[in-house]
Amino acid sequence: MAEEDVRSFLRRLEEDFPSALGPEDPLPLRPLSRGSVGLEELQGESLELGLRLLDTWSTPPALSALLCQAAVAKVLQSDLSPFHCPPQTLGNQEQEVDQDPVQLLQSEPFQRFFLNTLREVGVAWHRTPPTPPTSPASFVPLCFVHAIRNTRRKMEDRHVALEHFSTLFNLQDGVQRRYYGVFDGHGGVDAAVFAAAHLQVLLSQEAELRSDAAAAFRHAFQLTDQMFRDKAGRQRLRSGSTGVAVLIQDQELTLAWLGDSQALLVAQGHVVPLMEPHKPEREDERRRVEELGGCVTFSGCWRVNGTYAVSRAIGDFDQKPYVSGEADCVTLPLRGAEDFLLLACDGFFDTVSPAEVPGLVLDALEGGEGVAAAGEGVAQKLVSHAREAGSSDNITVMVVFLRPPHSVLASGRVATATAQPAPDRSEDSDTQDASG
Repeated sequence: MAEEDVRSFLRRLEEDFPSALGPEDPLPLRPLSRGSVGLEELQGESLELGLRLLDTWSTPPALSALLCQAAVAKVLQSDLSPFHCPPQTLGNQEQEVDQDPVQLLQSEPFQRFFLNTLREVGVAWHRTPPTPPTSPASFVPLCFVHAIRNTRRKMEDRHVALEHFSTLFNLQDGVQRRYYGVFDGHGGVDAAVFAAAHLQVLLSQEAELRSDAAAAFRHAFQLTDQMFRDKAGRQRLRSGSTGVAVLIQDQELTLAWLGDSQALLVAQGHVVPLMEPHKPEREDERRRVEELGGCVTFSGCWRVNGTYAVSRAIGDFDQKPYVSGEADCVTLPLRGAEDFLLLACDGFFDTVSPAEVPGLVLDALEGGEGVAAAGEGVAQKLVSHAREAGSSDNITVMVVFLRPPHSVLASGRVATATAQPAPDRSEDSDTQDASG
């Protein structure tokens, strides 16, 4: 990101956002929470709103991360008492006598304050621009996403891609980090929205992030589930969400998942098995549910206690602990021969087998014109294929190229012609926990 590019955007930001929002001015975008928001939710919700707003202006991603991190740090050091909700408006949950009062903030006034702070930081940087972050010399992964509501009444999937994770969370240890996640809500979108906003925040705060990313991921998933329980209790929310998330730290990949959203890795044209989704009919999951006193029954599909078709999820508190909030994780090194990652919800994998993915991706790359067009075409083709194969569910597909697409295409066709077996990565895993 060149300094002139930074100056050019900051100049446009000042022109498009010429004055601070007044108390009665509407927000340019709807915040995640309406009414009230908990103190522990401020960072995640503000970052989500700020990144979404800056994306509407086609802000360079590295600059978006810098701006949002600086604005969030500034507001969290400010006096937030003007935004405190009066005790009698602390949501729908009645406060227990022996509980400490829960301090909530008025969501829209606070987010108006955050956006004004974001503008203030941008105006100041226009006069004295920050030093642009340096880009690594190696290939930077390209991420493409396509998502459709399909035939469902509502879109309950959410996804997130953070190419500048370390910058966004001010992690100054010299490690390049990228984060990707797909969350598939059921019974409402609230749990998926919550996980897509807060899991990465909690992950960034884990002390073991560098030394044991799998342990950090597991703990972050547990905290996300606990935080959503608090919010669901206050606002009487009833929903759940599966999730699959990936953190790349330099040349190490860590995958974590709950439920039946999945990720797969393709290397040299072949699928590398990484995970097994959490479904009630999985023998170890069935045994875990039954040992807790629950049951797994068939009603159109296998379900926990006759309700949910997944055995692990964020939320679904009416069926905890049978529907577990504990994630499974796997960590492995990246050796440079990996082609791409694919993350998707069950709306994709219900009708498309992992073995089909490499061929579908190669077909899409052959039909694309240029890297960007080819990448976007891949995600769209995969979604279209799943729909045409009979999927009626929401479908979200995220493709992260770990090598340039033209290299993936060339090596993929060679692999198809020679039909060599997939690389054995069984000894690569530093951590794998699928015991339930």
